[in-house]
Amino acid sequence: MDRQRLSSIAHSHHPIAAPVSGVNVNRLLRRADRRPAARILDLGCGQAAWAMQALAHYPDGHADGVDTSAYALEHAAAAAEARGLADRLTLHERDARGYVPDGDYDLVLCVGSTHIFGGVTGTLRAAGRHVHPDGILVLGEGFWQAPPTPAALTALDAEPTDHTDLAGLVDVVEQAGWTPVYAHVSDAAEWDNYEWSWVGSLTEWALDNPGHPDAADALAVARDHRDGWLRGYRDLLGFATLVLRRV
Repeated sequence: MDRQRLSSIAHSHHPIAAPVSGVNVNRLLRRADRRPAARILDLGCGQAAWAMQALAHYPDGHADGVDTSAYALEHAAAAAEARGLADRLTLHERDARGYVPDGDYDLVLCVGSTHIFGGVTGTLRAAGRHVHPDGILVLGEGFWQAPPTPAALTALDAEPTDHTDLAGLVDVVEQAGWTPVYAHVSDAAEWDNYEWSWVGSLTEWALDNPGHPDAADALAVARDHRDGWLRGYRDLLGFATLVLRRV
């Protein structure tokens, strides 16, 4: 099964694609408030849920969403049309590393997509190039809530050095010339909702399409993901969404 399509199916009931509830997404965007006509950029946007929610806060704003998944962008375009935002959201099917914008953005979002740029430091450097000098960068990234176990590292296909603890994440941000003006740390309920939604959406798709050639693989991927989470990184991997400004 195509991994991008699989990911989009898995996120169909949680298009935010991060363990952050809708209430907290809005709280973060309010703290990132700039001006009504803000220019917004969502790097690794997936179904562009963050970008569309940001547009609700900026009634005269425009957003660009960048992602390599045609399947996710199709969902984003349909959702934008349904929400009356199609004329204020431009979707770009391309690698975010090569995105060349026309001018600077007031708000740049990169939530759960730092892998595109090789990690936090690379994201701060690459995404930061798109941020207006007085603009905001919203960064969503994992951190170790507790020292990772071998089972957690195996489930995540990760190394202990792939993440720091929360204090270390803030240190990395500040060393790159940014500082948090607000942040949200996802709680256990947000994580559980995110993971069960991911697993459940993929499982339901497979059960609803038993004759599809990818159904058995989808069930296996959902089961493996669930086991890796429950027996591996649950309560060990945290997620923080930081609202950043340049120092």
